[in-house]
Amino acid sequence: MRFAAAAVAAVLLTAVLAGCTADRSSASPSTASGSPSAASTLAACPAQSEAKAQGTDLLPALSFPCPGGGTLDLARAPGEPTVLNLWGSWCGPCREELPVMQQFADAAAGQVRVMGVISKDGRPQAESFAADAGVTFPSAFDGDGELMTELGLHGLPFTYFLDADGALVYTQVGPVASLDELRSLAAEHLGVQL
Repeated sequence: MRFAAAAVAAVLLTAVLAGCTADRSSASPSTASGSPSAASTLAACPAQSEAKAQGTDLLPALSFPCPGGGTLDLARAPGEPTVLNLWGSWCGPCREELPVMQQFADAAAGQVRVMGVISKDGRPQAESFAADAGVTFPSAFDGDGELMTELGLHGLPFTYFLDADGALVYTQVGPVASLDELRSLAAEHLGVQL
């Protein structure tokens, strides 16, 4: 009896600890497709400037399709201050954080761009997750987690604050808890008062 209880406890602990790491072994190649063949609940990725990203610290120069249309090209300057949130349907803390990101996207419209990168996920899972969370801000699709790999990340969420030139000015490790916290981070690191 004690062995069974210990085994159940070990399985539960493993599940809790794995809540922030991806396991895409159950996703088939067709569910991991990033092609915008079906309608998306997510907004299209906005146009970026033609200028190359500049600054001391830059994100890897990768490019990803956006399920809502368009492309996110990290080698190009965003043209306005940007909050880039890496998320996935498999990430427990993302379930709490994504609605806060959407509130911030709504409050910051025209002053700070909010973008997501769907990481190590299948498109149907991510779309369903976003719809359930009421998230519509643009997100690019990185089904294989190429950006996470380049950045050496093993879990999510991570949020990157980029200036208009594309320079990385701040990295938030772990979830942002509130709209007020995001407003404070934007004021401190991007110089934008909301």
